[in-house]
Amino acid sequence: MNKSCFQRGVNTLIAGSFFVVGYALAADANQAAVSRGQALHADKCATCHAEKSGLGDGNVLYLRSDKKATNLKQLEGMVARCNSELRLDLFPEDEVDVVVFLHKNFYKFK
Repeated sequence: MNKSCFQRGVNTLIAGSFFVVGYALAADANQAAVSRGQALHADKCATCHAEKSGLGDGNVLYLRSDKKATNLKQLEGMVARCNSELRLDLFPEDEVDVVVFLHKNFYKFK
């Protein structure tokens, strides 16, 4: 009986360790996506948005009170539309990275 209690404790510890490692990997992956998205945004989006804002700073488009994207699905659609209409040549995973960057730094949807 003690052995089964001990074994359950070991199994719980091992499962908990996998959970923590998985969480850390997910956090690293998220930060990697943010970094990639930031670089893609700087390369493919920032200049056009700066011109469109008329202020030389495209970030104001993400900070205004009347945002066009009010949820994550709309933000994904806007990034996909820009990519398609402006022929930015972003892969789908690049679009995801840009969305992750914009969400984390500007939109912060709940």
